[in-house]
Amino acid sequence: MTENDPSAHDPAAPRHPADAQPGHEAAQGGWAGTPYGEQAAPESGGSPQYSAPSYHAVTGADPSYGAQNANPWSAGAQVPSGQTQQSVYPPPNPYAHPGTSVYNAPDPQPKRSGGKLLAGVALVSLLVGGIAGGTVGYFTGGTSNGPASNALNAPKPAQQTGNAPAGSVESVAQKLSPSVVELQVSGQQGAGEGSGFVVSTDGYILTNNHVVAVAANGGQIQAVFQDGKKAAAKVVGRDPTTDIAVVKVDGVANLTPVEIGRSDDLRVGQSVVAIGSPFELAGTVTSGIVSSLHRPVRAGGSSGDQTTVMDAVQTDAAINPGNSGGPLANMAGQVIGINSAIYSPQSGGQGQGGSEGGNVGIGFAIPIDQARRTADTIIKTGQAVQTYIGAQVKNAPQGGGAELGAIEAGSPAEKAGLKAGDVVTKIDDRPIDSPDTLVAAVRTRAPDEKATFTLADGRKVEVTLGGKPVQPN
Repeated sequence: MTENDPSAHDPAAPRHPADAQPGHEAAQGGWAGTPYGEQAAPESGGSPQYSAPSYHAVTGADPSYGAQNANPWSAGAQVPSGQTQQSVYPPPNPYAHPGTSVYNAPDPQPKRSGGKLLAGVALVSLLVGGIAGGTVGYFTGGTSNGPASNALNAPKPAQQTGNAPAGSVESVAQKLSPSVVELQVSGQQGAGEGSGFVVSTDGYILTNNHVVAVAANGGQIQAVFQDGKKAAAKVVGRDPTTDIAVVKVDGVANLTPVEIGRSDDLRVGQSVVAIGSPFELAGTVTSGIVSSLHRPVRAGGSSGDQTTVMDAVQTDAAINPGNSGGPLANMAGQVIGINSAIYSPQSGGQGQGGSEGGNVGIGFAIPIDQARRTADTIIKTGQAVQTYIGAQVKNAPQGGGAELGAIEAGSPAEKAGLKAGDVVTKIDDRPIDSPDTLVAAVRTRAPDEKATFTLADGRKVEVTLGGKPVQPN
């Protein structure tokens, strides 16, 4: 989010006073808030939100140049004895545009025949044409007596035909757009809107918890499809700790599920496409790259607690309020994340795609590997399962890790032999530099997976991760 500063002309460069032009200026232009225009969820999830930088450009003309270098023999000035009045500057090139070049007129020559004079003028025009573009046309009769050409009268070019090039933003949009829906929600606590995408032909739709939370207890949800069809939807299950929810519509035929990709092999710099309904502008397509991986982000914004930390994919694809719940896809049109949060400079912290704030090039998506596992459990059981170790975590006193606090009896942490006061510096090959990083690293894994915890004292402890049902608030 930097701006390019236009370079300034070198004020020391010699020039004719006619070249001086007045300078000009141009002006242009964080974690906070709630990302995407929909109703913000209760303090359970976490995510980022991030005003505009500025630049100053000057053309570099020196307005005092002409005054300081005026003709000393100007009108009214007394000419010293024995000298003739003359100009400091030679006359401008009569065959070029003012300020383009300087032509030193030769000493006066005796008159010659008309033919030789014309030849001399032709020679000058060619030389100046090589120095100052456009002058040859002036001497060779650039004015045409033929009919004027008007682009408005030209025929339209041939219509575009064929499929979009594979791997293009256009092809991703064509593939995914029929599967993306706008979700309009309302409930006792208010109303809002967000996005979602179809994952099954029988009507299951994946979205964010904070998009539908307001309608979870007796509220209403309406899904609007690309072709304009509308259908009522109901909440199947939701998980505030990962900001994931599943809703279902009935009575809608010919639904097209998305193709789900994977997020464990994403690379920084690879191109991605986001589709959603920012500010209720359904079907909006934006593109960018993967800016970073493994960003610990709280699904409820900066006010969320540690139970809501997700291991986010950061992207610079434009994401705004209303994009929440929509897909982030790779260039094969496979969904690799669920857009969930943006950085909001207004409030100086992370936030969901819910209320204020807008795109500043820093958005966050839930990795699809984690979302897929949670959504599958919700569809099968109606309830999400959270991966955990059963220990409180806090900042390490000396920094550089996460210190364990109270350990739950019978928890995976206790069974592995971890104690309060242990400082975790790494989980498998991933460095742990904060409590949120530790929570995010655990949350991305499935229950019953084994992970090696490296402690600050050099010990390595193998922990079998646990899982427990999530109770939506």
